[in-house]
Amino acid sequence: MVLPPEIARQIHPDWWKNEQEYWAHRESLLSQYANLWVAFAQGTVIASGRSPVNVFHEAKESGQHPYVACVGREYEPARIRRTTFRYDDTYPGEALPLVSVEFRTDSIRPGTVVERVIPDTGADATVLPWSDCERLQFDTSNSFPSSVGGVGQSTTATVVFSVWVYLDSTAYRCQVHADFNGTDRILGRDVLNRMDVLFRGESREVVLNP
Repeated sequence: MVLPPEIARQIHPDWWKNEQEYWAHRESLLSQYANLWVAFAQGTVIASGRSPVNVFHEAKESGQHPYVACVGREYEPARIRRTTFRYDDTYPGEALPLVSVEFRTDSIRPGTVVERVIPDTGADATVLPWSDCERLQFDTSNSFPSSVGGVGQSTTATVVFSVWVYLDSTAYRCQVHADFNGTDRILGRDVLNRMDVLFRGESREVVLNP
């Protein structure tokens, strides 16, 4: 995937170096790390695991701008549901579940509350429009180029930010994929899988950790 040139210029040069070195070592990594997420920097794996959000956060905390990938599945994009259905205007209106989410650049300091975020169990990760990422002052030099795709649609280039969301008095690790074309705000399973969520359709409520 090719990033917009103005975004690619903001990616830290060490990331590009680590990407090249990863591919030079990739075959030797398959036996030990196949199907695992790894953060690769300075010729070695500095973090690994089955949870991409945890590996992305460890990668950021290292300060080495590592290349992050799922070994053997590098070209598989994060899947974000994009299928659209029109409402039936003759049927009693069906409400869209929405939550307000506080995004933070670290787990301690207060961040910025973003309204009208869709909790979507069909999305691998969280997605925000690029304009939101700019407004929230996410640091692109600490982001990771990646790709994102919807069901039945082609993939597109993105950058991933390792941030936190603050919900129900708890800070959760989050990996935000920047959407350069869309406007939807989606809270994905990178966060939803770390809490209990109750969708009360009849009363039109989303209850966190009931």
